[in-house]
Amino acid sequence: MRSPERRLALVTGVSRKAGIGAAIARELARDGADLFITYYRPYDQLTGLPADSGEPESLLTELRQIGGHADGLELDLADSGAPARLFDHIEASWGPVTILVNNATHSLRDGISRLDAAHLDQHYAVNIRAMALLCAEFVRRYTLRSSRIGFGRIINLSSGQGLGAMAGELAYAATKGSVEAFSRSLSMEVGKLGITVNAIDPGVTDTGWIPPELKLKLEAESPMGRLGVPADAARLVRFLVSSEAGWITGQIIHSRGGM
Repeated sequence: MRSPERRLALVTGVSRKAGIGAAIARELARDGADLFITYYRPYDQLTGLPADSGEPESLLTELRQIGGHADGLELDLADSGAPARLFDHIEASWGPVTILVNNATHSLRDGISRLDAAHLDQHYAVNIRAMALLCAEFVRRYTLRSSRIGFGRIINLSSGQGLGAMAGELAYAATKGSVEAFSRSLSMEVGKLGITVNAIDPGVTDTGWIPPELKLKLEAESPMGRLGVPADAARLVRFLVSSEAGWITGQIIHSRGGM
């Protein structure tokens, strides 16, 4: 049985061992948190990125070896009832969540000629609605109990839409840009509860999706001569969910290596 004195982190969208979500889960596990992850393999099949459908289970084994408790659930966050069911499931087995990392995303290329209602709705359902409802479940349940940890943390993943255009990814850019506005406004509501809310933009991060030619081009344009790696984002999340980051809220942190 897990100790209620330990932090419990929920990290969504953790399907690939090479992804940002997996790196965040590893970093938080090393830092002493228990982990619960979500993943959704049908979406992974659309992207064509995962090489092995067993990666979520393999990652859970890895997290348990690091130390502490780790479990996960395959869940379609596009289902509007999924956030409440997810929190019910976790609390019934493990207790209250103290850290929420909204890493799950829906990202498929479009362009104005292919943009339609269905494409927009698919992005909205995961990138905005699920993110917002997960935050709402976290806050409501946080206010109903006395946190042994003493503070709550919400981290939402953005992509820097406020810094430049994303041609050919209009639905993604519109929905992820909204994450930043939502995070700022939510932070004003929940600060008095001891909950901080921040969004991070990890910049161009090499998780295996970048074609070789594009990677060389981006590396040449980077002030630091390299692209981001998942561990860069994970270390930032580790700090923001710590007690040392209690004065940081309502921020959009662009961790982009100067790009």
